[in-house]
Amino acid sequence: MRRADSSSAYAASGAGDLLQLLRDERPRTRAELAKLTGLARSTVGARVDALLATGLLAPSGEAASTGGRPPARFAFNPSARVVIGADIGATHGRLALTDLSGRPIAEIGQPLDITTGPGPVLDWVVSASQQLLGEAGREPRELIGVGIGLPGPVDHSSGRPMRPPIMPGWDGYDVPEHVRHTFDVPVLVDNDVNIMALGEHATAHPDVEHLLFVKVATGIGAGIISSGRLHRGAVGAAGDLGHVAALHAPQVLCSCGNTGCLEAVASGPAISSSLKDLGIATASNRDIVDLVRGGNIPAAHAVREAGRMIGEVLATCVSLLNPEVIVIGGSLAQAGESLIAGVREVVYRRSLPLATGSLQIVAATTGEQAGVIGAATMVVQQVLTADRVDSVIARQSAS
Repeated sequence: MRRADSSSAYAASGAGDLLQLLRDERPRTRAELAKLTGLARSTVGARVDALLATGLLAPSGEAASTGGRPPARFAFNPSARVVIGADIGATHGRLALTDLSGRPIAEIGQPLDITTGPGPVLDWVVSASQQLLGEAGREPRELIGVGIGLPGPVDHSSGRPMRPPIMPGWDGYDVPEHVRHTFDVPVLVDNDVNIMALGEHATAHPDVEHLLFVKVATGIGAGIISSGRLHRGAVGAAGDLGHVAALHAPQVLCSCGNTGCLEAVASGPAISSSLKDLGIATASNRDIVDLVRGGNIPAAHAVREAGRMIGEVLATCVSLLNPEVIVIGGSLAQAGESLIAGVREVVYRRSLPLATGSLQIVAATTGEQAGVIGAATMVVQQVLTADRVDSVIARQSAS
């Protein structure tokens, strides 16, 4: 998004650029827009009219009159179109129908086994999307895109999973093409932790330029926001913390074939294994969380120790990336302060004071909605760029 304090930057902008300014949902008059952008009143009027015709802009009352007829105000209309955001985990699926600001309108979720393969899982995504559209009274033509998060490495440019360790049958599968058999819209796919980072950033930390989102659940991964943008790396593998060697950890065999990986010693299944050795049975991450919240001391100690091991890896990340905020999310983050206390204990001790002086390590605020909000945000960020909006207006004008 271009900054409003550079009038020369707006002088040659089109309607798409004007929309970027208005996406803060603050109502403005044509005169205010002309003053803010440096554009002629007639140019602003033409571009406002073009945006009104798309429905992306809508009237928003009147400004105070200084004599004569009060000037009309206009604001971004996030309800003009809808987006599907899908968060697919190892054992769950969650979908949300959102508006163009990423706010959920309707949601659905259920247990889902990623190992059943792409066909059954994506068929559920499609059928659940149709259900949400129907429940919300929205037509398929109002859908502008589908965003999907998957629990493994993804080539974001093609939407194909890349050798995902816990997703048999998914390697190289054309996820967007499968969904486009039903919905002829852009379908964007990314790693589930990346979309959670986008969701938390957009919802809770929009002004933070450098953020690290860490998901601790069945697996462990990180989403990296650098200079306000998601960093995916060369092949979409950036942030794969789960397979970084954990310092001082036992040499437990990991699903990737190596030993001593962080995921093998600090994830939900690893904590369950350590509790089993103590005679405490847990069948899921939720069981671990319930034990900690219920005051079970061995469970709280196991979760805190996992936090310490995660903190040792994150201390390196702090020195390398220098984030302003580290957000701890995922199902195990719901175990109260035990996990985060362990992370903080090690990060603040091992990292340099310069890097940690203003560093915040906090729990995620978006909870189970982080993934679906982030998936929708990923779509909106691509579909509502200035160039794409101008293309839509040009097609409407030509038709």
